[in-house]
Amino acid sequence: MNRIAKTFAALIKQNRKALIPFITAGDPSPEITVQLMHQLVQSGADIIELGIPFSDPMADGPTIQRSSERALKHHVSLNGVLDMVAEFRKTDTDTPVVLMGYANPIEALGYELFAVKASTCGIDGILIVDYPPEESGEWVQCLDQHGIDAIFLLSPTTPQERIEQVAKMAKGYIYYVSLKGVTGASHLDLQDVSVMLKQLRQYISLPIGVGFGIRDGVTAKAVAGLADAVVVGSRIIEEIEKSNGEELLHNVGNLLNTLRKAIDEN
Repeated sequence: MNRIAKTFAALIKQNRKALIPFITAGDPSPEITVQLMHQLVQSGADIIELGIPFSDPMADGPTIQRSSERALKHHVSLNGVLDMVAEFRKTDTDTPVVLMGYANPIEALGYELFAVKASTCGIDGILIVDYPPEESGEWVQCLDQHGIDAIFLLSPTTPQERIEQVAKMAKGYIYYVSLKGVTGASHLDLQDVSVMLKQLRQYISLPIGVGFGIRDGVTAKAVAGLADAVVVGSRIIEEIEKSNGEELLHNVGNLLNTLRKAIDEN
């Protein structure tokens, strides 16, 4: 079992749900990313999603777009992101780290070289938004050879044929996009989420995490009552945006603690 599988197995035994925060590597500066990752773990994160900065992030709303822009001003590259994870692994060998991003940096580096480097530095999974499952066979096989989980997105508009295909290919967990829109949107309909998760579980045995639109403890608790994991991104990036250097880690930690307590009330 890799770190992702071990984490979910332990949570199931404890009758708890996973909290998966997202941050963008290099935001607000490369120097603080590893500190932020450790802070997330100390404040209740079970898995960390680390965004690879990209200039044209199609699935992300304005908040996460700005975080990528801030990171890119510091010239944060894919290799730089991998170096951050390697640094994190010097003192945390247990918390799963999942990269999230877009195809261009992976294509520029190359599948095989990326997989080797990612495995070496301690990456557990990766979600590339614009790799459609229909064209991801070689990609998934390459990751599998290096012990990295290929994680896929599903959404309210995903056709059944693609759901069945993803169910066969995906590893680690499924990321269900809870609404029609981009990250940071707030029109989350929990009834729709409940109905869709029941449908997805007819085909999918992996844990299902729900993200997009989760902004507070109330929503996090409600989603945790339906899903196996709660994914929170834009709300955390907002906290990073409005915090100065001295209070940033403290404020992000407080936010995550609030979410963690709310989730554990289920």
